[in-house]
Amino acid sequence: MKHQLEQLVRQALDRLVEQGLLPERWDGPVQITHARNPEHGDFACNVAMQLARVARRNPREIAEAIVAALPETPLIQRAEVAGPGFVNFFVDPGAGRRVISEILDAGESYGRSEIGGGKRVQVEFVSANPTGPLHVGHGRGAAYGATVADLLEAVGFEVHREYYVNDAGRQMDILATSIWLRYLELAGEELRFPSNGYKGDYVWDIAATLHREHGDSFRRPAGEVFRDVPPDAPEGDKEAHIDALIRRARSLLGDIDYRFVFDLGLTTIIDNIRRDLEAFGVVYDEWYSERSLTERGAVNLAIERLREAGWIYEKDGALWFRSSEFGDEKDRVVQRDNGQTTYFASDIAYHMAKLERGFDTVIDVWGADHHGYVPRVRAALRAMGEDDS
Repeated sequence: MKHQLEQLVRQALDRLVEQGLLPERWDGPVQITHARNPEHGDFACNVAMQLARVARRNPREIAEAIVAALPETPLIQRAEVAGPGFVNFFVDPGAGRRVISEILDAGESYGRSEIGGGKRVQVEFVSANPTGPLHVGHGRGAAYGATVADLLEAVGFEVHREYYVNDAGRQMDILATSIWLRYLELAGEELRFPSNGYKGDYVWDIAATLHREHGDSFRRPAGEVFRDVPPDAPEGDKEAHIDALIRRARSLLGDIDYRFVFDLGLTTIIDNIRRDLEAFGVVYDEWYSERSLTERGAVNLAIERLREAGWIYEKDGALWFRSSEFGDEKDRVVQRDNGQTTYFASDIAYHMAKLERGFDTVIDVWGADHHGYVPRVRAALRAMGEDDS
C-alpha cells in the first residue's frame, strides 16, 4: 500500500514539473507514514515540506498542487491537505479486498520486483564450528539468514548464500584428539579422558567408525600418549593438558594419520550439518573453508596489510591490532607469542576475501554470542580502508 501511494505521489510530482509548478524532477525520498489519528486519514506524506526550499514556494501550496495532480485511482477515497503541508490519504475501504485478490491472482510472484537491479549480495549465516551437531540457536540463525537471502532474491538481488567452515585452528585439533582418544578406549586402552575434550556421543560414533574400518592401525599405548603430559584439572591446567595431548597425537600418529583422523571428524560432522540444514530447507551456494585461507597465505597477508598501514604492533611476543582506535573496547591479538594466528586474524582474511570477490554488499548473520565481534571486525575493515557499514 505504501509503495503504491509513493508511486502516485511521484506521478503527481512529475505532472507538476511538466506544468512548470516545480523546477525539476524530485529524486529524493517520498515518505509515506501511517497517520497517528484516524481522523487525519490512513496515511500521510510530508514531501511538500521537503520541496518548499527547492521550489521556493509555500509548502501548503505545494501540497494542494500535489493533491490536484494525483492520478485517479480506486485506491484512494480522497486526499486532503493538513497543517503546514501534509497530504493525508483516506484509503478506499475496498482496497484491502482488492489487494487480497491481486495476491491470489499473482501467486508466488506477488511482491517480487527488480529493486536490486542484479546487484550481488553475499549472505553468510549459521557457520557453526564443525565440532559438534547443530543446536536450536543455529536453527534460529538458519531461519533468519535464509529468510533475508530469499527476500533479497525476491526483489532482484543476485544472492550468494555462504557457510564459513571453521576447519582450522585449536578447536578442530581438540576434536581430532578427542576422537583419537575415544578410539584408543575402543581399542582396549585405559585412559583418563581430558576434561577439556569433546565428550558427546557423536565423538564415540566417529571413533567407532575409525575402529570398525581400520582396526588397530591408529592404536598407540596409552602410557606413551600420556607420558610427561602436564596434569589435567583440577590438579593442573586443563588448557595445557589438552594442548600437550594435541602435540602428542600429532607426534605419535604422524602428519598423514593425524590428518586422516582430523578429516574424518570434520567431514562426518559437516555432512551431518549439511543434511540437517537441507532438511530444514536451507541450501548454500558455497561452503567456504577457513583452512583454504591459511593454506594460500591469506591470513598472513591480512596481517601484513594492517602492519603496512601502521595498525599492528608487537607486545609480549604477540602481534596486536590497534582496534581500540576504531571504537573497539581494547586492542586484539592477531598472532600469539607462539606464532599461531588467531580466529580473529582468519576472520579479517575472510572478510578481505569477501570484498575481493566483488560483492556489492556483504551481510553477516551472527548469533547473540558474537555481538562482541562486531566492533573488532568493523575496525579491521575501516583500518584497511573499506566501508564497514
